[in-house]
Amino acid sequence: MRIAYHRRLRAANDLGAHGNNAVRTSQPGIVFLGGFASDMTGTKAMALEAYCAATGRGFVRFDYRGHGQSSGRFVDGTIGRWRDDALAVIDQLTEGPQILVGSSMGGWLMLLCALARPDRVAGLIGIAAAPDFTEDLMWAKMDAAMQAQLVRDGRVEEPSAYADEPYVITRDLIEDGRRHLLLGRTIPLTVPVRLLHGQADQDVPFEVSLRAARQLAGSDVVVTLIKDGDHRLSRPQDLDRLMLAVEELSRLQ
Repeated sequence: MRIAYHRRLRAANDLGAHGNNAVRTSQPGIVFLGGFASDMTGTKAMALEAYCAATGRGFVRFDYRGHGQSSGRFVDGTIGRWRDDALAVIDQLTEGPQILVGSSMGGWLMLLCALARPDRVAGLIGIAAAPDFTEDLMWAKMDAAMQAQLVRDGRVEEPSAYADEPYVITRDLIEDGRRHLLLGRTIPLTVPVRLLHGQADQDVPFEVSLRAARQLAGSDVVVTLIKDGDHRLSRPQDLDRLMLAVEELSRLQ
């Protein structure tokens, strides 16, 4: 399996946004985890990379298997496999503490990665985070006929709001997702968490972030609701909020 990635190494001689002031090299790196059927060239990933270059931070963006430039078929992907891709990136391409930034599905995967690597994660930032979406936003929204088709045929197709082609939901995706559900129990994470969510999100209700905040064991959990924000949260003002969250978590280290 070939996982495509782009990495920016943190260098001791990097100069930050303030000219001749040397950048603190102790700040955590940033790993961006993208969404379902997205890739590493999206607006948020590229904006984060530019920000990290300007501030001297290490940064990694990557494509899960079956996404973007990585090998594999999208229909063979599951939450567990995509989590393993993210863990491989963290293990092999980063050093020291990392702030994980997860968009949509990436918000679920960042939680799973933090549970698997608690000693490597310094903080979490969710952008329209979608934990448990395979169960709550896919399976639960299918009518009985579509559920029966999925069980019988192993796959169904759903129209995509972001592409001309429909996306495929597989039985494996749903069944594997059930092994990784988080919102029905306490999530034993105590790192600082910032959850950004648009109240105009038509794909993942903002209540998902509120529920995640309630389930997280730590006390330093802040949810920011953007009244006119959509699912992508990729407008300039949304990106500004994202960078402020990165700065805030970095100062806590």
